Amino acid sequence: MAINIQLKNDYSALFGSLGTGRNGSSSLGNLNFLSDYASIKNGSYGKLMKAYYAETGTSNKASSLVNKKTTATSQDDTKTLARMQSATDELKNSADALLESGKKSVFKEDNQDAIYKAVDAFVKDYNAVLEVSDDTNSTSVLNKVSRMVNITETYEKSLSSIGITVEDDNSLSIDKETFLKADMDKVKDLFNGTGSYGYSTSAQASFINFAADNEASKANTYGVTGSYTNNYSAGNIFNSWF
Repeated sequence: MAINIQLKNDYSALFGSLGTGRNGSSSLGNLNFLSDYASIKNGSYGKLMKAYYAETGTSNKASSLVNKKTTATSQDDTKTLARMQSATDELKNSADALLESGKKSVFKEDNQDAIYKAVDAFVKDYNAVLEVSDDTNSTSVLNKVSRMVNITETYEKSLSSIGITVEDDNSLSIDKETFLKADMDKVKDLFNGTGSYGYSTSAQASFINFAADNEASKANTYGVTGSYTNNYSAGNIFNSWF
C-alpha cells in the first residue's frame, strides 16, 4: 500500500493508531504531537500560556518563557574567532620553525642573524595572539591564552638573559643588540626540543586554536542575505510541513 504524502497537509491522523493497547487505549495517551507542534508554531499555545498565567499574576514570567531564545551561541562573533584562529596558526608556525631539527634547523649553523629573525617572528606572532585576545570574550579561549601567558612567566628570567622582556601587559619585546650578544646555546635550549619554551608555546597555540574553532561552531554571524543569524539552528525542522 502506497501513501502519497504532500507538503502543507496535517498528517497527524496517520499516527492516531500508534501504540494502541489491547483495551483500545493508546500508549501515547492523547498526545497528537504534530498537531501540538502546529499550535505552538501558529502562536495559539503562547497565547494560551499568557492568558493562563495572567490570571495568576505571573504573565510576565510566562511571556519571557514563551519568547526566550534557546539557541546556544558564542560570546564572540565569527570574525573575532577567525582572527584568533589565524593568529594562533601563525604563532604555531613560527614556534615550529624554531623547533625544526636536522638540516632544517635554524640552529644548524652559528648564524645569529637567521636565529634572531626566527625568534623575532615568534615574538611578533605571540603578541598578535594577545592583541586578538583583548577583543575576545569567550571563557574557553581566554583560559587557554591565560595558560600560555603563565607558561611564559615561568621562563621570564631565562628569556631576559637573551634579551627578551615580558612587559607589564604580558606582551614580549626583544632587544636585538642584547640578543645577538647572547649565548645561542641558551636560545636553542629555550626554543628547540621537546619540553622547551618554544615547544610549550606551540602546544598552547594549538589549544587556543581548538577552543576558538569550537566557539566558532556556535558563534553569531551574518548570513548571505545580510541578516543576523546563528550557526546553530533550532526549531526549523518541520517548517516546510505547515
